[in-house]
Amino acid sequence: MTTDRPLHVPVLLERVVELLTPALAREGAVAIDATLGLGGHTEALLAAHPHLRVIGIDRDPAALTAARARLAAYGDRLVTAHATYDLIADVLDEQGIDSVDGVLMDLGVSSMQLDERERGFSYAADAPLDMRMDPTQGITAADILASYDERALTRILRAYGEEKFAQRIARNVVRRQATDPVTRSADLVDLVRNSIPQAARREGGNPAKRTFQALRIEVNGELAVLERALPAAVAALRVGGRMVVMAYQSLEDRLVKHEFARHTTITVPHDLPFVPDSAQPAFRLLTKGAEQADEAERERNPRSAPVRLRAVERVRAAA
Repeated sequence: MTTDRPLHVPVLLERVVELLTPALAREGAVAIDATLGLGGHTEALLAAHPHLRVIGIDRDPAALTAARARLAAYGDRLVTAHATYDLIADVLDEQGIDSVDGVLMDLGVSSMQLDERERGFSYAADAPLDMRMDPTQGITAADILASYDERALTRILRAYGEEKFAQRIARNVVRRQATDPVTRSADLVDLVRNSIPQAARREGGNPAKRTFQALRIEVNGELAVLERALPAAVAALRVGGRMVVMAYQSLEDRLVKHEFARHTTITVPHDLPFVPDSAQPAFRLLTKGAEQADEAERERNPRSAPVRLRAVERVRAAA
């Protein structure tokens, strides 16, 4: 199982395998890797469970090609689908599958997308401002900068980047577009740096980080896709099935937290003398709050630093 592309280091790999193993150990088990990427987590799951089949979903054709090459030795135990992961139900229907034993979501931009500078995801390297996870369709980050007015740009920088200086940055983008359009990442980094107070430039790493995050989320509709994908994944799990989600920024993690709480919380009045079976939650939490990478992993793999992992298990059928 080799590929010409350098293998990335999957985040919280041992913990992911540990959490999913009780659900995937049975013969005939099926799991969904909803964000296949380069296939590091799926490789570990296939190696750990000889009877497991994995359906790997990714919107990035290059990621699917790389993952298929990496996992070729597993043959038809891996099936891939070029789709956004909110289409889980459609992908399962195409495979003739009603329910699955496990779901993994490793959210955000992939290592491959960050490392390929021509994709324009990274503020650390100069490249065209593309940022599309599926480069075959949709608008680019440069298109957004060229077509959104100041109000629209301010909105996405605040909502998706939680950027305190959103209006300043948006105003300067619009002014700049009239004479010298911002089309490359280095130009945007400079514009952001020059738009914020000098004291703020020294805090929290590269000052363009939040702007790049906001544009990436807008380009790919990431939060809207996640909002649709979470209930679709929950609905696909059979009794005993488990779901693990890893988020890398607070907006994603908040959506995951709320969705899991919705399915694990008893909603009957607290003074009820007993809780009828029909009111028992269909899921139980497998993690206490959100788990993080330990110090050793953060040193070994800096990209694991922001991760927040949450997991649930279906304990009864839907009412």
